[in-house]
Amino acid sequence: MKVLMVLTSHDQLGNTGRKTGFWLEELAAPYYVFKDAGVEITLASPKGGRPPLDPKSNEPEFRTDLTLRFEKDAAAEAQLDKTLRLDSVRQEDFDTLFYPGGHGPMWDLAEDEHSIKLIESFIRAGKTIALVCHAPGALRHVKAPDGKPLVQGKEVTGFTNGEEEAVGLTHVVPFLVEDEMMKLGAVFSKVADWGVHVVSDGQLITGQNPHSSGPAAKVLMAALNEKTGPSITARAS
Repeated sequence: MKVLMVLTSHDQLGNTGRKTGFWLEELAAPYYVFKDAGVEITLASPKGGRPPLDPKSNEPEFRTDLTLRFEKDAAAEAQLDKTLRLDSVRQEDFDTLFYPGGHGPMWDLAEDEHSIKLIESFIRAGKTIALVCHAPGALRHVKAPDGKPLVQGKEVTGFTNGEEEAVGLTHVVPFLVEDEMMKLGAVFSKVADWGVHVVSDGQLITGQNPHSSGPAAKVLMAALNEKTGPSITARAS
């Protein structure tokens, strides 16, 4: 099984002068869900190469056993150094797609034509995908095969207005994930700020915040195993 993980290349937090990027837990937690299940992982980003890490995500209060494991994992760090350019990857080469968040995707992946087309191609191919925290913002221009917004009528979650308010960035981000999803006609589902929450609706799996990234990857793996299970059995018989 092969998974493509797409990270942001954007490192500026609006006009604050502060840095942003991807959130470490949202890469590390899913990464090891996949790696420990024997899944082949490919990392990509719009610009390729080493994507920017949100420095805040590596402060002591946000470190986890899995972020520490990632930092000590020479093979994982080597992969992160050499992410593929997003315009060079093809849906046909992967079984699924996972988007970690961080604030960066709000600026680049949300507007990136290669990202939009890539997600649309996975959906057209009938493949299940997952996005967590701010990454559901990358769905804002994505269309379903019928031309309607992909999230229209679907239950989704993502970083909430309350969580954005709590980190003081409501007026810095280009849009609010919760508001944008609702504007597009999604049914936005959430729990208390920082609670673990994963929503699965058809081919789309979304997680609310960093703590939901590992659980979202587990839900994705379960969906993929369910999908491949019957076909493997059928071939065997």
